Amino acid sequence: MRTFKLTLAYDGTDYAGWQMQSGKTTIQAAVEAALARITGESVRVAASGRTDAGVHALGQVVSFPSATALDVATLRNALVAELPRDIVPLAVEEAPDGFHARRDATSKRYRYVIHDGEVPDVFRRQYCWHYRQRLDEAAMHRAAQTFVGTHDFRSFETRWPQRSTSVRTIYDAAVRRGRGEEADFVTFEVEGDGFLYNMVRALVGTLVEVGRKTQTETWPAEVLAAGDRRAAGMTAPAQGLFLVSVTYGPPRGRGG
Repeated sequence: MRTFKLTLAYDGTDYAGWQMQSGKTTIQAAVEAALARITGESVRVAASGRTDAGVHALGQVVSFPSATALDVATLRNALVAELPRDIVPLAVEEAPDGFHARRDATSKRYRYVIHDGEVPDVFRRQYCWHYRQRLDEAAMHRAAQTFVGTHDFRSFETRWPQRSTSVRTIYDAAVRRGRGEEADFVTFEVEGDGFLYNMVRALVGTLVEVGRKTQTETWPAEVLAAGDRRAAGMTAPAQGLFLVSVTYGPPRGRGG
């Protein structure tokens, strides 16, 4: 039996998230069905994390065992042919025995995109949150530095407790505005050793309160200390969120 590492990009618009769900269209179901057609096996895959409905991925990592004799290039080409067009296999590699996409990950990087232009962008409406007020991205960036380090993030977890602990380490958090034609787009990027359910979207909703001047730059620290989801901002809409990359080995936080 061989172990494979599959890196995927996908548009999550038409899916009920990553995880298999009865009666719903999911990324996991599509990938497992494609692998079954290619290998003739009943293949179960494990992802680095379970993206929610409407969330996208630029670099989701998946592991799975298979006895197939196909080389990795042939397997990737077969996946290109078998997967829906909104799921793309970027790379297929043979991994060491026992490799597990979730358990072996040391960090994940997410990006959230906000469009704060006056007029909605009809062609990018599924890939950003259109916020109808100009945001102060510099204030949001300064406030985001509160999250860097090891903290209890229970204030940013929907339906706490979902995990055995809500303590996580954030290596990098940055808010930036685009330039030129991208000047109406603000991005929040965050990298950490793990994330709680809806945590990134709750962080964004909190930072937006700072960006729209209804809260001060020091307010996120108060939210963090409160240990109460009701103290934080709203959960930002799913369509603006992207899983950018997953790191195996030393985390690659780049600083604010």
